[in-house]
Amino acid sequence: MAYWLLKTEPEEFSWNDQVARGKKGEPWSGVRNFIARKHLKEMKQGETFFFYHTGKEKQVVGIGEVLREHYPDPTAAKGEPWVAITTGAVEPLPQPVTLAAIKAEPKLKDMALVKYARLSVQPVSADEWKYVCRMGGLKG
Repeated sequence: MAYWLLKTEPEEFSWNDQVARGKKGEPWSGVRNFIARKHLKEMKQGETFFFYHTGKEKQVVGIGEVLREHYPDPTAAKGEPWVAITTGAVEPLPQPVTLAAIKAEPKLKDMALVKYARLSVQPVSADEWKYVCRMGGLKG
């Protein structure tokens, strides 16, 4: 079982929007980066991800789950190679974990979020997952 981090602008699609979609979830679409697309294709149903607000917030705010594995992105033009997944909310973090807090933690210095700040879909190691969960007030 792999772990992931998905980034979104909260003005476009926020944690509250994800929660409001309920059990049917929401397509995670509009990804236009080949490395991020590769990660979307690797994501399996049932795997979990950190829901990360970009922009002014820059923080992990919740945990989501992959409800449906990759399929053609409905927002892409016909013939374009982009994919989407369907995501659902699992639980909010009791205490959001900021990018600054992650960068300040030496144990997270190799986390993709620190090294590849602009990548919108990122893998997260099991150790990183546990550590960020604890920082956010969850058991992990």
